[in-house]
Amino acid sequence: MLLTTKFLRPASDPRAVQRERLSSLLAPGHPKRLNLVVAPAGFGKTTLVSQWCTRTTGPIAWLSLDEHDDEPRRFWQYVVSAFEHAGLTGVEACQKSLASNSDDSLSSAITALLNTLASDGSSWNLVLDDFQFIARDSIQRQVGYFVDYLPSGVTITLISRTEPPLPLPRWRVRRWVQEIHPALLAFSEDECREFFHITMGLEISEPDVKAIRRRTEGWVAAMQLSALSRSKTASGRDQNGSGSHALRAPLNIDERYISDYVLSEVLDKQPEDIVAFLLDTACCPRLCASLCNSIRKAGDSQKMLETLLSQNLFLIPLDNQNEWFRYHDLFRDALLQRIQHTDPERAHMLWQRTLNWLLDNGQVQEAIAQIVQKEDWPWLAAVLATHGNNLIHGGYHLPVLDWLDALPEAEIRDNAQLQMLGIWGRFFANRLDNLEPLLANVEDLLDRRVADSAPDAEGALGLQSEISLIRSYLARSRSDDKNASDLTRQVLADIDHTRIPLKSVTYYGLGLDDYGKGDLSGAEKALKSAVHYGQVERKPSTVLSSGGLLAWIQYNRGDMDLALDTCTDVRRWVDQHYSDPTQPRLISCWLSAALTEIYRERDQLQDAAAHLEPLLEHVNKGAEPGQHVIIQHVRGHLAFSEGRIREAIEYLEDAELVGRKRREHIVFEPPASSALLARCFLAIGQPAQARQVLESPNRHAVTNPLNREQNSISYARLLVSENKPEQALEILEALIPAAEHNEHNRHRVEALLVCAEALAVQGRDKDCQEQLARSVAIAAEAGFLRLFAEESPQLHRLLLASPALKSSGSWQRTLTDMLANLKPAAAADQAEKDSAPGLKPDARPTPTGDPSQELAEPLSQREKEVLELINAGYANKDIATHMGVAPATVKAHIRNLYGKLDVGRRTEALARARELGILRQ
Repeated sequence: MLLTTKFLRPASDPRAVQRERLSSLLAPGHPKRLNLVVAPAGFGKTTLVSQWCTRTTGPIAWLSLDEHDDEPRRFWQYVVSAFEHAGLTGVEACQKSLASNSDDSLSSAITALLNTLASDGSSWNLVLDDFQFIARDSIQRQVGYFVDYLPSGVTITLISRTEPPLPLPRWRVRRWVQEIHPALLAFSEDECREFFHITMGLEISEPDVKAIRRRTEGWVAAMQLSALSRSKTASGRDQNGSGSHALRAPLNIDERYISDYVLSEVLDKQPEDIVAFLLDTACCPRLCASLCNSIRKAGDSQKMLETLLSQNLFLIPLDNQNEWFRYHDLFRDALLQRIQHTDPERAHMLWQRTLNWLLDNGQVQEAIAQIVQKEDWPWLAAVLATHGNNLIHGGYHLPVLDWLDALPEAEIRDNAQLQMLGIWGRFFANRLDNLEPLLANVEDLLDRRVADSAPDAEGALGLQSEISLIRSYLARSRSDDKNASDLTRQVLADIDHTRIPLKSVTYYGLGLDDYGKGDLSGAEKALKSAVHYGQVERKPSTVLSSGGLLAWIQYNRGDMDLALDTCTDVRRWVDQHYSDPTQPRLISCWLSAALTEIYRERDQLQDAAAHLEPLLEHVNKGAEPGQHVIIQHVRGHLAFSEGRIREAIEYLEDAELVGRKRREHIVFEPPASSALLARCFLAIGQPAQARQVLESPNRHAVTNPLNREQNSISYARLLVSENKPEQALEILEALIPAAEHNEHNRHRVEALLVCAEALAVQGRDKDCQEQLARSVAIAAEAGFLRLFAEESPQLHRLLLASPALKSSGSWQRTLTDMLANLKPAAAADQAEKDSAPGLKPDARPTPTGDPSQELAEPLSQREKEVLELINAGYANKDIATHMGVAPATVKAHIRNLYGKLDVGRRTEALARARELGILRQ
């Protein structure tokens, strides 16, 4: 969870000196890309940039950095979220890439942000305040890359105490940089005069103004300290006394002297209640009244904050409502120095209270970051034990894994709960390969506890239930459905006797099991329980996944209105309870896929595409295999509905390939893309290709009744197209009663339609019309539309002539209009387009066995490596990670090998490589 106040630009003080001569330098302009405002603390850098921001017209993203942000993924999460907070749309892909990427390169996320800015086209300004906290070389290189490829019109402003190690000489030659250094920031005599007279409200003589300017060299922090000292001193003397005595001591820009000055000339001259408040709240990097009240055990913090603000005591507002503030860094450093020196025990207690407030108010990640910085490992272990499970189920599994890695081995070695937390983190990160040994380690540890008569029997039972639950999901990935179901039901029997909040995940597993058996009613019941307990347990990812699968089932059953209500209710709950604008919106593959299918089926294709869009960003950045298959299936179905048959084939072949190659990483059986793929080949007049798909050996591995029905209906379509109606009817007459019994209403409608077409081929017109009437009656009640348009032209003619569509119902009129407006030659036109880009499969040259003789230019070693990884079912992002290169490099390799193999997509490349002997059969 990111801290939203870091995106708030400091509010401008109307009394502050307006520095026109510097503001004009910050204005965007070609070819400038970077404003570099560098000076020691207290030179007015932030104030200057904030003033300029109030005058500029372009959109502004502001980010205040701190010492916790010197970590690549966290830094870029904040940068992307700053843009999003300022109104930039389309950054979900960047956020998802950042959430799933565990290395320091993050090039895909940075590239995605650059592409998003380019697509937006606005003259964005990004301000990074306190950039001196960013010290890692990797982040500096990434920022250099980001500036090098900034879209035209986008400007970055870095505010820093030190010059960053960026390629500034090269940028200076290109006139990309506008630098504002201490000499420019230093106040002139006129600005100094205005500062004292207007900002500070002091009557300073001209000789004093010049003296202050000379002694401070225009350093505004020192001038402000001087003015405050003068104000306090003058208030204690008679009206005729001279105020210049307060400035006789020389001022030094060295921060040590400033700290001493703060303590002696400011803090020590404040009333006791102000001093106590300042020292007590110095441990808070950012302040609000609730936080201050909590750590001080008082109720007057808002009044105290407003007092500090009115007295210019280095309190900087972070919003316009006077709710959030921060102290000037130098001032806060001086306060911390004082309390840690005078009362270290109280300083530590206040820090602990601050972290407890953060934990109690949902800012767990910010609290953990401070605990890690202090290296308080026992407290980190305790916080992870308390909050880790909800963090993981809220989508923060990667940060949890990072924090577990930070813990010393001694904190984890004998802690079964933390070890189990690491297993859940790896499970949600789809790192399933090595989970079994880790589960065995936890079991051994629990066995030793029993042998040692450890008292926490309830906790041990809870962990055993978690182990069984993980193993049930691993069993599903092996298609061991019985073992998965047995383990899940055992967990459900034990779970009421444990403290683990995992009923939602358990019921989700039961829902997957029942769905896998084709028991839609049982699955619906289990998934409703999963949604309910997910809300009770505050597990948004489980609520989304369970609600999404529930909606998918309701859609297939024909309850589309109910499915839409389910999606709406689930989405509303998640957004209400987890509306963190700094984080990417939680996405459910099942839920977005269900919405895409529902709107596609209702012939609202633009709405369907809108719900598909976030899934495309998800899959392009490397979705886990099961989600990848679902997304490509739905994507292919929409393309099929829109007549983009070639694209549909590409997506569906990819879904088939990943589903086959990565089956052991998928904890459920995804939709049968083979059935839809065969329909695509039938639509473009390639029944042989359709038969090859449907008779593939992989077809026999299908266990889900819904998938078997889909394949069987497609096979019946193939038989009808081959003029074998008797065989088609034999299949359909066995399928229809089972589909009716199991409430697979969508399949009932499809099966009845194909049955009607088979009967028409036989000349049995009366029976044909009877089946058409049955299909229309079921579909009208459910609201199915698009599935009729996707059948053959022969069926379209039969339907338009059928008495079943002659009634005056609105659904019947809509379907009639849709069928009447279909382009008769759409399939033929699309078939010609599909065959144009490359050779047909039967037009390939006969291989000679020597790849070098078949290719005009042989594949490079890198291209062969990419080809092998494609054959293994890896997505582009996973290939990039495996090879240690950028995703753009992988795309270039794929583009080159496609050209050399004379193909247009992955499956063609694999088939061609096998023909040439480059890949094994």
